[in-house]
Amino acid sequence: MTSAPRPGGAGRRTAAPAAPPVLNVRVRAATLGPPLRLGLDAVALRSGIHPDLVRRFVALGLVDATRDASGRLWFEPSAPVALARIQRLRAALPLNYASLGLVVDLLDRISELEDALRRSNAGSRRDESWI
Repeated sequence: MTSAPRPGGAGRRTAAPAAPPVLNVRVRAATLGPPLRLGLDAVALRSGIHPDLVRRFVALGLVDATRDASGRLWFEPSAPVALARIQRLRAALPLNYASLGLVVDLLDRISELEDALRRSNAGSRRDESWI
């Protein structure tokens, strides 16, 4: 039994399997560490200190900051920790902020000397409870 071809059927193609969709994947480099620098508002927010007080600490030299071309302050990621230390010292000692700069410098120097002593006496002293 032969059947007559359908009209329009001779030129008809069977549907080919659909091609899989093309995915455009963009790989971005993720920073694993903290940002390289923090703005004034970020430092003030993280340390819980008003931005004007942070500016005063910069003027007194209690915390390091750099200025960009437009005059904005930029801080190292460790700045909130340094500001918290200054606030703790201010609460514990009856000193003004200008005097705290000297106290912070002396405490940093003591810490450096203790570290050097630990390195030089590594293994030679058993009792280092005084350090």
